[in-house]
Amino acid sequence: MTSAALEILGLGLGILGWVGVILACGLPMWQVSAFIDVNIVVAQTIWEGLWMNCVVQSTGQMQCKVYDSILALPAEVQAGRALTVVVALLGLVALMVTVVGAQCTNCIRPGKMKSRIVIAGGAIYILCGVLVLVPLCWFANIVISDFYDPTVPPSKKREMGAALYIGWAATALLLFGGCLICCCSCAQRDETSFPVKYSAPRRPTSNGEYDKKNYV
Repeated sequence: MTSAALEILGLGLGILGWVGVILACGLPMWQVSAFIDVNIVVAQTIWEGLWMNCVVQSTGQMQCKVYDSILALPAEVQAGRALTVVVALLGLVALMVTVVGAQCTNCIRPGKMKSRIVIAGGAIYILCGVLVLVPLCWFANIVISDFYDPTVPPSKKREMGAALYIGWAATALLLFGGCLICCCSCAQRDETSFPVKYSAPRRPTSNGEYDKKNYV
């Protein structure tokens, strides 16, 4: 029962991480304008994401524009688009695979195959966490490098947006949930693979015959 509860917990964390990746993918706040030095104009804030860039006025008005050309985008944006979409699809596959092989469902008869299916679902969640780390760390590295680069004008400097932090939190949930699913499934398989058999000792009676109770 404990392993089943932990398995459900891991599945819940994986689902939350999957939703977080989708949220981070859609948000335009991957990098935001930095207000430093002479660039202290707070009348507007620039947000740049994977799919669009937005200009937020101090009055609360926001104007967003979708990128015109895909091929003209920087390499990190194209990679971020591809990997986040792949992770969103793999997360759906991991959800279906894990539910099919979970201990709380009866889609498959309990046994080694059921445990292997759950382990496969957990492994896909872990793969999703590793894949989504690539664009997140790539963006963060570019933002930090440009921020401390003296050749970059202050108006072009950016800071890490909220989408990056949401993505990192989603990555942690995916990795932890996937590991939890795999560990619980491996423990359950070990428990069911080697059943313990008990047998009563065969002791002869006074007349040299074995007692019948030993065969019950």
